[in-house]
Amino acid sequence: MTGMVLLAGLGTGLGLWLIIIGWFPRPPRLDKALDAPQMMSLAAETRDAPSGWTGRWGRPAVRWLRATGLPVASTRRDLAALDKPVDVHLAEQATATVVGLLLSPAAATLLGCAGIATGATMPVFASLVLGAAGFLAPELSVRTDAAKYRAAFRDALSSFLDLVVISLASGAGVDQALDDAAKVGSGPAYTELRYALAEARLARVPPWEVLGALGRRVTVAELQQLAATVGLAGTEGARVRASLRSRAVALRDRQLTDAEGEANAATERMALPIVFLFAGFLIFLGYPAMAAVMTGL
Repeated sequence: MTGMVLLAGLGTGLGLWLIIIGWFPRPPRLDKALDAPQMMSLAAETRDAPSGWTGRWGRPAVRWLRATGLPVASTRRDLAALDKPVDVHLAEQATATVVGLLLSPAAATLLGCAGIATGATMPVFASLVLGAAGFLAPELSVRTDAAKYRAAFRDALSSFLDLVVISLASGAGVDQALDDAAKVGSGPAYTELRYALAEARLARVPPWEVLGALGRRVTVAELQQLAATVGLAGTEGARVRASLRSRAVALRDRQLTDAEGEANAATERMALPIVFLFAGFLIFLGYPAMAAVMTGL
């Protein structure tokens, strides 16, 4: 019991130390702040500073997590698709891990104060499990959000291709068709497309290069294919309208196939609760007869 109290006190002290450091970060030194390159670095850090209480509390651990090679390449791609800074993700992971580690000792301490002995093995095991779950929770959340964002981006890209084809059919050029199509829609995907096309105009680079870079960042192969097709039209004068129309049809067919697959999977998942309900109903009907037979014996 004494060891559990010491472990709980150690975890509580660590949590209080992280809270104090997160809320009251150390100010930069004056000589470094006056250095021009350092000022640019500080501005970048301020722009990408972890936001929210989870980001502030876990900020001291970001440097050590980066030193271990985290996050992995797949997580970096998901973070890039969501336009979420890596430091924010690592800070959230650190905070969730510490919270998970401290939950079990805190609960054991409260139970010990109430006179309920929990032992040492179970709280330590629960603390490790909760800590691992807290570390993996932001990872799974980012993966799920990135998958949803890419699916929504493909849905928006399908309508964007149709709008581009309509603009091309009306006699507009490739650049004008892209701009007109991006102005019509709304949502995060159309906002990304408008920003990309505006960046291409300001940088005076072909729009298909910026669209290709956007497709690589959000990991949407269809957008990269669109950029390649538009690039052929812009550099080699290829007929782009028929190619874009076929890509739009193929993208819609894929969306319908994915929707049908999700519907079939949901139908199969619904069969298991129905089986359980039927089994429970049979037990409810058969239990009185079985009880009467067993009592008669």
